Amino acid sequence: MGTYEAPSGPTATRPGKIIAVHLSYASRAEQRGRRPVNPSYFFKPSSSIGQSGGTVERPAGTELLAFEGEIALVIGTAARWVKPEQAWEHVAAVTAANDFGLYDLRAADKGSNVRSKGGDGYTPLGPGLIDARDIDPSSLRIRTWVNGDLVQEDSTAGLLFPLRQFVSDLSQHFTLEPGDVILTGTPAGSTVVSPGDVVVVEVDVPGTSLSSGRLHTTVTQGIRSFSDIGSLPEVDDKQRAEAWGTPVEQVEENSPTLSEELRAKLLRAPVAGLSAQLRKRGLNNVAIDGVRPNLPGSKVVGTARTLRFVPNREDLFKSHGGGYNAQKRLFDSVGAGEVIVIEARGDKGSGTLGDILALRARYLGAAGVITDGGVRDFEAVAATGLPVFSQGPHPAVLGRKHVPWDTDIAVACGGATVLPGDIIVGDDDGVVVIPPSLAEEIADAALVQEDEDAWIAEQVGQGRPIEGLFPLNPLWRERYEAWQKKQ
Repeated sequence: MGTYEAPSGPTATRPGKIIAVHLSYASRAEQRGRRPVNPSYFFKPSSSIGQSGGTVERPAGTELLAFEGEIALVIGTAARWVKPEQAWEHVAAVTAANDFGLYDLRAADKGSNVRSKGGDGYTPLGPGLIDARDIDPSSLRIRTWVNGDLVQEDSTAGLLFPLRQFVSDLSQHFTLEPGDVILTGTPAGSTVVSPGDVVVVEVDVPGTSLSSGRLHTTVTQGIRSFSDIGSLPEVDDKQRAEAWGTPVEQVEENSPTLSEELRAKLLRAPVAGLSAQLRKRGLNNVAIDGVRPNLPGSKVVGTARTLRFVPNREDLFKSHGGGYNAQKRLFDSVGAGEVIVIEARGDKGSGTLGDILALRARYLGAAGVITDGGVRDFEAVAATGLPVFSQGPHPAVLGRKHVPWDTDIAVACGGATVLPGDIIVGDDDGVVVIPPSLAEEIADAALVQEDEDAWIAEQVGQGRPIEGLFPLNPLWRERYEAWQKKQ
């Protein structure tokens, strides 16, 4: 097969080149919100090579060090202008790799990844090699664990481009030499790790004994920070989202806006009056039932951002409940004036948010949270000042009942369907959902009715009988309209 030999493992001889693929797995492309037509690449310095059992340092003053479990190809014989059908003949072995990256430096790199992915120890390989002659390149599996929890699992069947294509494509541009390493991209599940975390990566062929062995790397905290002789670390919401593993497109960019004039009208209009106007227009199923405010007397008005929980299943919670899950992503991206609406299937047997998430939503200017489940840290959540409508307190954590599944989709909360961008209004009487196209009409009609009801109440308070007054008969209508003209 090839001439490449590494008797002590992949790092026995430092590769001349390390070429890494950007997006290659369908699962990762879906997460990123873009699907490349052709593969693209970047270089990593050979000094970034690390070995199993080693460490990777998160520099002082940074926060977004992320792992990426990958399959690494080790070139065995020189390849230049090779066709895809002959490309695998130039691969000596495959092994496990971890393509660590520091998202704090991505803005400075502008796509090159020189600094963000070039740090010492940022490319651990090994610990063993799988002979390429013994495997079908379409049958490999990649798995990654963080602190013992499986966080990535995919196979080469999930690649957008076959492994052979990377070798053939790159050989069009430069000679691949013995010992060179190609990092073939990471599947979904990559996320941020912190000092003390242990990341383990393994490549194997399911159903056989062929395996790279498990590549162990421990994250440590650096004591030295970057100086201003070059670009300093810089993070924003986009870098945080991509580092933690959230889709980059945000629904709020396309959501209907709520003008300040309309918001002011809805703040004045009582929910009972809005509900009556919705009913007059044939909308009877727009009340979110069973929820009460944690802050009596509070009013919530805003456009909906939605979060769906599915019933807890242990394997699904393991894959979707940890890390930067759907719940955390939504609370980290909610916009000013938006209302988070949570579908918890009316199950109040565990909390659907707690004080930390409430603090984050409050800081970002969220108008409130509506959940048909329970709330942990109930008094502490109320102390944040964020209006939350729920079924009441519950001490249990999310995983007792729920798996955070998806955001910004149609949800069913308290028996009402809520779409992203719907207008949510809540007060002590309850919560209603208003279609954006009707909101102005509903608000104006409710305020007219509110003025009329206030005048009627004044008349009743002066001792007048209800008959003919509530609702107004023609005589009382005439008196009311005359009063209006004087105001």
